[in-house]
Amino acid sequence: MSPPRAPGHGGEPGVENPPPTRGFLARAALGTALFSVLGSLLGLVRDQSLARLFGAGRDTDAFLVAWTIPEFAATLLIEDGLAFALVPAFSLALARRGQGAPGDPVRSLVAGTLPKLALAFAGVGALLIGGAPQLVEVLAPGLRDPGLAVGCTRLTATCVLTFGLAGYCSAALRAHRRFLAPAAIYVAYNAGIITAMFALGGHWGVRSAAFGVAAGGALMVAVQLPALLRQLRQGPKARESAAVPEERPLNVALMATVLLFALCRQSQVLIERFLASHLHSGAISHLNYAQKVAQIPMTMSMMLCTVTFPVVARALAEGDTERARDRVERDLSVAASVVLLGTAVVVACAPQLIRLLFQRGAFTAADTAATAGVMRVYALGLLGQTLVGVLVRSYFSAGRATWYPVGAMAAGIVVTSWLGALTVGSYGVTGIAAANATGITASAVLLLAGTGPRSVPIRTRRVLVELSRPVRAAVAAAAVGVFVAARPADPFTGLAAGATAVTVVFVLLGWALDAQGFAPALRSVATVTRRLAHAVFH
Repeated sequence: MSPPRAPGHGGEPGVENPPPTRGFLARAALGTALFSVLGSLLGLVRDQSLARLFGAGRDTDAFLVAWTIPEFAATLLIEDGLAFALVPAFSLALARRGQGAPGDPVRSLVAGTLPKLALAFAGVGALLIGGAPQLVEVLAPGLRDPGLAVGCTRLTATCVLTFGLAGYCSAALRAHRRFLAPAAIYVAYNAGIITAMFALGGHWGVRSAAFGVAAGGALMVAVQLPALLRQLRQGPKARESAAVPEERPLNVALMATVLLFALCRQSQVLIERFLASHLHSGAISHLNYAQKVAQIPMTMSMMLCTVTFPVVARALAEGDTERARDRVERDLSVAASVVLLGTAVVVACAPQLIRLLFQRGAFTAADTAATAGVMRVYALGLLGQTLVGVLVRSYFSAGRATWYPVGAMAAGIVVTSWLGALTVGSYGVTGIAAANATGITASAVLLLAGTGPRSVPIRTRRVLVELSRPVRAAVAAAAVGVFVAARPADPFTGLAAGATAVTVVFVLLGWALDAQGFAPALRSVATVTRRLAHAVFH
């Protein structure tokens, strides 16, 4: 006789989170996409405000050194590292709850992990605040104004605690298939930074942006905490059992591997800023603005994977390897098509994009030219970034420690470091961007080659054949787009013409080549764009 099942939440009666339908995944992906796009747009407004208020000089370089901490913390504690350990852990706890395990495995997991992790986050944040002068010296030894960078670093270091708590809430909610609150965190975060810059910038200068990081981190926790508390309160009452459920701590080896992987991945930023700190003033700023805009296509391509990662983890927890494999292969096709369309637009329209977004106030035409050139080079690594993001989820979704992804990322870091050091003297920031793109692509190739027993066993040859189709379409579309975008003198007209030409060519070639992920990708982009336009203009 099968064990009793807990009451479901948002699913069928008597079933604890049954397998999601395609309609549910579509709605969840759409909601995540809308909030993610809104957060990205606010991120652009944040960067525009930073450029307008403080330009691309010494003060902005100092803040961007301090910005390294929230960039690392976001990757380690929200986007990659912590999520790769917690989502499978919560998925397994939910599966055990659904199988009638004694007590409530979900609450036991929270009790066994949250207090210890919160204490660790607070301790690391305190160490960074105390060691800010030494940290700035290591990150940017050639910086012109280290004192300002130290002050900003002490403010941004508070985000280790808030980002850690926000990442914990996000992982728990996504495992419960609650996606809207986690998707809204960057809306709250960027709103906090923008408000602080305009409210305090006149008195505090660029330190106001650092204070905004601290305030925005607290807002990220605030927007999720009510939803998480509701989920924990709605859990089943403890079942009668002679056995008292024990607290279930996280797998230490798993936590170590996911955090080291995320640390290696984010180390590319450290390498870039270390090399750029020895160049002219504004070099770090040019790299930062170029990277922020270039990564928008990657962010859009990863929206679906944010929703499906808990699905893959739950399928593996229930022993359904085939369902997990099909999901990962579909995610690779769709994500690659989205990011390649975006890459073609970025390459074709880089000068027009940067001029429209940033060229005002203290941001000059020379800054536009330098940033656009760097952005085109950065864009060449976007497919690699997306493949790494999708593939690493297949390695960690089973909730087991594996060192192969760490090795793959470490190899990419070696490539980035070597090429960056070799080319920075001759090519400056362009050489640094090229090293970044090459390194992340090398990591993606290694991760794809290593799938099998270590991860969800995808069919690698089939995936490579499928990926080659949108790659060919994107190369042709970008070439046409560069020519078309350069014709009009007005940047808005050039952007519109170039983006339209890229889209038309990409669509026609994608259909002609019968790219599998092409149609779903276009539907996703079109739906998000239409819904976002409706929300903005109506």
